[in-house]
Amino acid sequence: MKRIHPIAGFVGFLTILCFWMSTLVVELFGNAAAILAVKTGILWGMIVLVPSLAITGATGFRLAGPVRTGLVRAKQRRMPVIAANGLLILVPCAFVLQRLAAESQFTPMFYALQALELLAGAVNLTLIGLNIRDGLRMTRRRRAMRVGGGTDGPGAAV
Repeated sequence: MKRIHPIAGFVGFLTILCFWMSTLVVELFGNAAAILAVKTGILWGMIVLVPSLAITGATGFRLAGPVRTGLVRAKQRRMPVIAANGLLILVPCAFVLQRLAAESQFTPMFYALQALELLAGAVNLTLIGLNIRDGLRMTRRRRAMRVGGGTDGPGAAV
């Protein structure tokens, strides 16, 4: 569990980053065929993204146990925003943008949805990045406690 959680979280983060960067690059420098290829690739990439985020959430909830304070609480507060943003904005945008690109409908609606998708993706990258940062801090604290300074470690007073 302790290994699966960070790996799944990192895979999810990198997948979103790949989606976001490829979208930005193709919008700035690509043609219609390249845009369609990226939009189709994003839909296929959800096969990796959705399970990785689900695994991250489930393992994180399990690892947190009954703790609901500090960094754990901060991470838990971000998760509903990340999930809602993904389910209510990013996934629908991905399907609609792919369909519009397939029909060569590069209208103001396409670009408005594209801007919304980029904004929502940036928000999720930021929030997941903060969760990764806090998870690393928690891991460092646990290691420090085990190594010698904490009440649970071998150097603890008896």
